[in-house]
Amino acid sequence: MANQLDPPDPFRISHLAQLVQNSGQWRPLKEALLARQSGGIDGAWGSSAALAVAALAGTVAATVLVVVPNLTDVAPWAEDLTTFHGVRPQVFPAFETWPVVEKAGRLTGETGQRLRVLQGQSPPPAGGALILAPMAAVMQPVPPREDLSRRGRKLVAGQTLDPDEFAKWLHGAGYKRVDAVEAAGEFGKRGGIVDFFPPDLTDPVRLEFFGDDLESIRVFTVVSQRSLEKKAELLVLAIDSSADGRPPTGSSWGFVLDYFPPDTVVALVEPNDLKEQGKYFLDRVADPTGLFTVHGAFAQLLHRRTVTVSALPRPSVEATAHLRVESVERFSGDVKRVRDELDAIARTDRVLIACQSEAEVLRLTEVLKAGQLAESDRLRIALGHVRAGFRLVAGEGEAPAEPKIRNPGSAGASPSQERMSIVVIGSHQLFHKELTTAAGVKTGPAAGGRKIESRAIDSFLDLNDGDFVVHIAHGIARFRGMRMLEKGKQTDLKMPGEEDDRTEAAEEEFLMLEFRDAVFLYVPATRIDLVQRYVGGGKSDPSLSKLGGTSWGRKKGQVAEAVMDAAADMIRIQAVRAGLPGHPFPPDSDWQTEFEAAFPYQETPDQVTAIAEMKGDLERPKPMDRLLCGDVGYGKTEVAIRAVFKAIDNGKQVAVLVPTTVLAEQHYRTFKERLAEYPF
Repeated sequence: MANQLDPPDPFRISHLAQLVQNSGQWRPLKEALLARQSGGIDGAWGSSAALAVAALAGTVAATVLVVVPNLTDVAPWAEDLTTFHGVRPQVFPAFETWPVVEKAGRLTGETGQRLRVLQGQSPPPAGGALILAPMAAVMQPVPPREDLSRRGRKLVAGQTLDPDEFAKWLHGAGYKRVDAVEAAGEFGKRGGIVDFFPPDLTDPVRLEFFGDDLESIRVFTVVSQRSLEKKAELLVLAIDSSADGRPPTGSSWGFVLDYFPPDTVVALVEPNDLKEQGKYFLDRVADPTGLFTVHGAFAQLLHRRTVTVSALPRPSVEATAHLRVESVERFSGDVKRVRDELDAIARTDRVLIACQSEAEVLRLTEVLKAGQLAESDRLRIALGHVRAGFRLVAGEGEAPAEPKIRNPGSAGASPSQERMSIVVIGSHQLFHKELTTAAGVKTGPAAGGRKIESRAIDSFLDLNDGDFVVHIAHGIARFRGMRMLEKGKQTDLKMPGEEDDRTEAAEEEFLMLEFRDAVFLYVPATRIDLVQRYVGGGKSDPSLSKLGGTSWGRKKGQVAEAVMDAAADMIRIQAVRAGLPGHPFPPDSDWQTEFEAAFPYQETPDQVTAIAEMKGDLERPKPMDRLLCGDVGYGKTEVAIRAVFKAIDNGKQVAVLVPTTVLAEQHYRTFKERLAEYPF
């Protein structure tokens, strides 16, 4: 936050919150909060609600817990708060299922994140913290604060500690012994070193002993084993008391605010929606035992100073900040018309456009630099995330919170210019793009079905009974579905359809694979990496492999030889290409910039990287030699079409080769649509 004595710059996104704080509408709420009373904010919706919360966090020097209605609200709210507040909020997540189901004996990611947030409140962070949580998360209980400390164990570098005794304690506290620590809840011991992965840390910890003396406590990375941080002391949490919200027998339930400082302020975003979503969450869980009711959760939240945030005015006797926020007109999405549309809606306004990358800032600056808005110095394009644009209307009769701006050639600024409204908008809204968050979640208006930054699903999820698969060690088999089996006893099996009286508590999920002669192999779901879908190109079905036979090994050997031959050919070809001159293309033209700005989606980080590297290849005096890999729907075509445009824009012809006629027709339509406005 900028120095309060300096006038805030309205063209810096991080200063917008200070402008709100300095406005006359904010004054009643500010006085109430400083008097340690509750209050409200109305007129705030979309991204302007996040701006109001950022202003709230800047007003109180205390921790602010922001409760939003839906799980899907968390990602866009986190990005907006980061933009307006300047610091990314911590997220207190909800468990995906209730009761909590740990996968394959490992802790869920939500467990660790929830514990990290709770532990981070003791001692209270200086100046407070910004915490974001969905309604479902605050309805889910947490381990009692006293129980975590009582059942945990404090370590201090230099203390006397028997490593064998500590390893036994880890096992008794719910940690699983493994050879190499990779996931939360695991530990391992070798010689004078004990590694363990506490549930409340993002990386494992290594204890180094000299005899019974604990010499060092270090946090290290799983992949490289490199030390990240040296700690003087550490509280090691027990897994059995922190794996989920359920307390040990005889203990009481805990509420999230039990861990927060007494002066914490709770921001309730659209209270009516919070209550509705809370009821919906209770209706859809398998067993609501242990969950707080909506009434119970609100009763706990209202014990602290609260600020309601809503779009419409609410009947209240508390001090309220009435923000003057208006919606922004919808843009055409046409690159050539957006500049004129911006000039039309902002004749007396300032416009701040938030872009998600430096490349987009530069590209949009080039597109809009010739507009009246840019020439009058009332346009700023900056890095940031604004999911839903808005106009922040200047208050009538108020002294301007920002310095005057004079139009070129004018002798002075009129009173209306001194109190200019500010239009804040995301670049995706100009061109009807999809907006992605840091987590890869779409937050903008849908403009197509392209996947963005999603993880490829495990292959067995879209397999059907009878589909051919390949086991990396045993060969070709048929997938025969999933089956729950008792751990360690998958050799004593009943055939499909027979009853199974094993208890659920000791069961694990397995893939059933049928090999030749009706021999079945059961693969744990945790080792799905050993099984892949069969993608052979033949028209007839493949022959099943014989489990334990040698033919599969011979086939793999033959393939390995063929791969080596192909690799040798590629190396020879590459050596020849390296000695040939290439055509160096010039930097991007104005047409290229406009063409890319018209892309109807927000580029993913991988696309941005691939496009930059592809252009670097084209602009070097060497033959281009690049392989672009990506799953279906990940945006490879857009990377290719930008390379095509660059080549054609510089007088070259381009041939696009595809494997099938259907794909050729699809690409023809895509290229024709994207290049329609250019004389190619």
